[in-house]
Amino acid sequence: MIFNKDTAEKTAELLLQINAIKLKPKNPFTWASGWNSPIYCDNRLILSFPAIRNFVREEFSKHIEKEFGKPDVIAGVATGAIGIGMLVAEYMGLPFVYVRPEPKKHGRQNQIEGFIQKGQNVVVVEDLISTGNSSLLAVDALKEAELHVKGMVAIFTYGFDVATENFKKANVDLHTLADYEHLLHLAVAKNYITEKEVATLQEWRKNPSTWSV
Repeated sequence: MIFNKDTAEKTAELLLQINAIKLKPKNPFTWASGWNSPIYCDNRLILSFPAIRNFVREEFSKHIEKEFGKPDVIAGVATGAIGIGMLVAEYMGLPFVYVRPEPKKHGRQNQIEGFIQKGQNVVVVEDLISTGNSSLLAVDALKEAELHVKGMVAIFTYGFDVATENFKKANVDLHTLADYEHLLHLAVAKNYITEKEVATLQEWRKNPSTWSV
């Protein structure tokens, strides 16, 4: 669920401006999963644009406090959300930790990096939601450490049905700055894509694992 329509459209416009989101319905990308996709999202580019990273930081901070109250800790999901999560924690004056996909194989074998205490309230920051599987692994690690996960926030979601189902099953409240529907609406309005290309992009999302041009 998006925080609100205005934030979703503004975020989508900024992501398109800096090519953090690229739309190529006629010349699709191949994801690491092997899926063909007419869209590619790399939100790490946000960190290279001070005005945009400040916008994201401030929108996250404002909406986190509104939706969840001020938590004890902000947790970023490694590696894509470490940078933006740290900015949010700094802006809110809160401690920051990050969560690896799995424990390190050496040293202290940590999965959660940073200082935490049992019973603390934490909001998880993520950069991108696809199926939600990797994001929810971070939530599992925090819960195993006996932290109370109040919810997760992310910059963008593709809005896959499988992600909606995964977050519902995990009982995790997810809010995003932007989503796929608002992105497509904005992309047409600003002439990034045509109406015909929107139809292609909408068709892809119905079954992304088998879609092809």
